[in-house]
Amino acid sequence: MYGRDPWGGPLEINTADSATDDDRSRNLNDFDRAALSRPLDETQQSWLLGPGEQKKKKYLGFLAGLITLIVKTVPRHHRPHPPPDNYTVALNKALMFFNAQKSGKLPKHNNVTWRGNSCMNDGKSDSSSVIKDLVGGYYDAGDAIKFNFPKSFAMTMLSWSVIEYSAKYEAAGELNHVKDLIKWGTDYFLKTFNSSADTIGSIAAQVGVGDTSGGPTPNDHYCWMRPEDIDYPRPVYECHSCSDLGAEMAAALASASIVFKDNKAYSQKLVHGARTLFKFARDQRGRYSAGAADAGIFYNSTSYWDEFVWGAAWLYYATGNNSYLQLATTPGLAKHAGAFWGGPDYGVFSWDNKLAGAQLLLSRLRLFLSPGYPYEEILSTFHNQTSIVMCSYLPYFTSFNRTKGGLIQLNHGRPQPLQYVVNAAFLATLFSDYLAAADTPGWYCGPNFYSTDVLRKFAETQIDYILGKNPRGMSYVVGFGNHYPKHVHHRGASIPKNKINYNCKGGWKWRDSSKPNPNTIVGAMVAGPDKHDGFHDVRTNYNYTEPTIAGNAGLVAALVALSGEKTVGIDKNTMFSAVPPMFPTPPPPPAPWKP
Repeated sequence: MYGRDPWGGPLEINTADSATDDDRSRNLNDFDRAALSRPLDETQQSWLLGPGEQKKKKYLGFLAGLITLIVKTVPRHHRPHPPPDNYTVALNKALMFFNAQKSGKLPKHNNVTWRGNSCMNDGKSDSSSVIKDLVGGYYDAGDAIKFNFPKSFAMTMLSWSVIEYSAKYEAAGELNHVKDLIKWGTDYFLKTFNSSADTIGSIAAQVGVGDTSGGPTPNDHYCWMRPEDIDYPRPVYECHSCSDLGAEMAAALASASIVFKDNKAYSQKLVHGARTLFKFARDQRGRYSAGAADAGIFYNSTSYWDEFVWGAAWLYYATGNNSYLQLATTPGLAKHAGAFWGGPDYGVFSWDNKLAGAQLLLSRLRLFLSPGYPYEEILSTFHNQTSIVMCSYLPYFTSFNRTKGGLIQLNHGRPQPLQYVVNAAFLATLFSDYLAAADTPGWYCGPNFYSTDVLRKFAETQIDYILGKNPRGMSYVVGFGNHYPKHVHHRGASIPKNKINYNCKGGWKWRDSSKPNPNTIVGAMVAGPDKHDGFHDVRTNYNYTEPTIAGNAGLVAALVALSGEKTVGIDKNTMFSAVPPMFPTPPPPPAPWKP
């Protein structure tokens, strides 16, 4: 006969034996199951088990106890975690550069021993400034000027990378750190305009001056001083027609509002500020650098149309308000931004031109939400243009030259190339991860199909070059590897913290010294090599040795995208957390047929 085997198969019972052996004839199925579930005393146990089984049970109990004792007393050896990959190590360092660039009253655990509180009178020292508290924010580069335009781009890049790769930041132990860095930037931006108002007429665009054409007047470029020792006036430049700056600052606040969505009050404050700034940008047209000597020299903006697309896209994701999506997908806006006519710099993503990033950001919407009519046509165009940009990065095409060492020349051989390279590496990795998340193995460049692995390989080779895999064997990220620039063009890093206050010209001896910097500015990505892979580690040559926060933000974004496990991709949903469900509008019916 057959009984039911609780492990899944039939249990055969020998009926002949059960008929002749009373001790083994009791079928357990005949007992009261509730009774069997109760604990048994020794008499009941001996009745069920018999003397032989009872001895066996005592022996087995002793053996089990002995094994338990051994397991508890033997030290446990946990398998160690594998060492972090190079991209994660470099990420940890690259974020520290932002700590070294902080202005104002520093937090207790800033972890840069040679920095201190600085420029605590910013805003107050300029009697013409409407806004009196401009303490805080970040210094732009190796000087102490605070430029809102590149700084806004830097914060937007950091926020974008957190929204897409928060799990990777978490794995690297840097999520809280990067969020603190973003908040340090956005807290400052909220000071630079009337963030509680719905309508504004101006923005404090810049603190400090770098133009030295007027003669030997002490300012942030003429002097070589630690920020902590600055005693010269720091003027505030306010702009009243600055569409590019207003829209870029709006993008920074809107993207950060998604990062801080769990802090509802702060997130709403950022969204309100972003709306106000974008309205200002749309109402009072003009380039922020048009009437500003400093901005025109150091961070000249070529157009504000790309910022309109970029800022509107971020505001749509931050608010779910369709009016921003309608604006971002207006063909006329994209046309003015240069979306359809190419050119030698097409696909070069930077603090000046956001078009390549905006098109990828809006392609995301098409890939994952498919909003359909009336957006499909322009989103499809953005997606196609993004695909073309990705093709242009590949070594199989000649859109951009490469150095003999393999570095792509996105700025066509001009100085300071690395800031453009890291941005391209981020976009390429992100597009690859978008396609992977959409279960798409690759994309077409003309008639040829390319795997997403090719894009990731492009990004890896470029970042590997920056980290030291180049003809000079030089890491262009300070503190990474054993061979990196020691004469970084940076005032704070080049002057010792020795309780001596070096005045404006007193610091020149440190600027001109051939000795290595006394302070290591960990994580700073310098401007980079020339078009022949050459590099001069000379402090006075900023085209080789000066870092910037815009450049480092792109580096951080590329590093986190490449770090950790390749199987950990993007976070598809957080970007859409404020976007309502989409029910595509049906296209209009065709015109009535006429014979």
